[in-house]
Amino acid sequence: MRQTVILFLILLALGCSRNGDTQGEWSIPSDEVLDGGPGKDGIPSIDNPNFISISEVDFLSDDDLVIGMVIDGQAKAYPHPILDWHEIINDELGSHKVAMTYCPLTGTGVPWDRVVNGAETTFGVSGKLYNTNLLPFDRETESYWSQIRLDCVNGALRGETAEVFASIETTWATWKQAYPQSLVVSTDTGFSRNYQNYPYGDYRTNDNNIIFPVSITDERLPAKERVLGLLTPSENKVYSIELFEEDRVIYDRVGGADYAIIGSKDHNYIVAIANSSGAVWSAVNGQLPVIAEDNEGNRLTLSGLIDSGPQEGVQLEQPTAFIGYFFSFGAFYEGIGIYE
Repeated sequence: MRQTVILFLILLALGCSRNGDTQGEWSIPSDEVLDGGPGKDGIPSIDNPNFISISEVDFLSDDDLVIGMVIDGQAKAYPHPILDWHEIINDELGSHKVAMTYCPLTGTGVPWDRVVNGAETTFGVSGKLYNTNLLPFDRETESYWSQIRLDCVNGALRGETAEVFASIETTWATWKQAYPQSLVVSTDTGFSRNYQNYPYGDYRTNDNNIIFPVSITDERLPAKERVLGLLTPSENKVYSIELFEEDRVIYDRVGGADYAIIGSKDHNYIVAIANSSGAVWSAVNGQLPVIAEDNEGNRLTLSGLIDSGPQEGVQLEQPTAFIGYFFSFGAFYEGIGIYE
């Protein structure tokens, strides 16, 4: 198996070449757009995912990561072990059309709205990378998008911004405790893959193993340290999981707005909520999905919903924020703020 992984990585490296696409102007340096090797749709997206209940899941360990979403009262989990092989899952959640985009090389998972300019589309894996990050393409216009930049960088929709949904990246143990009625993407994908085998060797833990080049190398934190990146139009900042050795709430002002960042290293989550009201939150341990309670008795869940208290049923505003490896945020957002 180790030889298979090494061969896979060698083939990726050999397949890495400068971009030869001719779809007009790029809004990123075209000579830094690389072919990752597999080619367009060479890594197949899942366009008709099957789901199973938590009690039916037999392929996940408690420490496996999942990306969870809760919309319109419906909870779904998209496991890393499936996303590692497919990178994009086109789905529907509640009343929304969703594309869960995931890049194993940058560790970033971001759910996008599949309705773009009023037209429903699906997203596919282009096989191209920028700053070693996934460049999805939309099948409606064949335009290319940057996952971490959250915008279209080539094609008819160049300059359009991706609309994103809030999500929670955490362990399988935490997710199934928090949302026992959740549906989970099944390994019945229609493709023959070993979903219990991670295809990138020691990539997740080896800071020196970054397969493709990045334009900016930021060494202020370990390359593969998992951080929450909070992105605003005027300022960006990251929060390391290491800040949350004990369950805690961090108050911060980013881009002129106030936020509460709530995390737990033990339960492996970091979430951010807008806090313009100045509410005083206290972390709550052992009561998932509740993670915090404010000074008025409102109890906040992982998904940003107040599940009890004076504001019961209110969905709090959540900023654009997602987890990834630190080096990826440093590469895209030069000098990005680091909360210390």
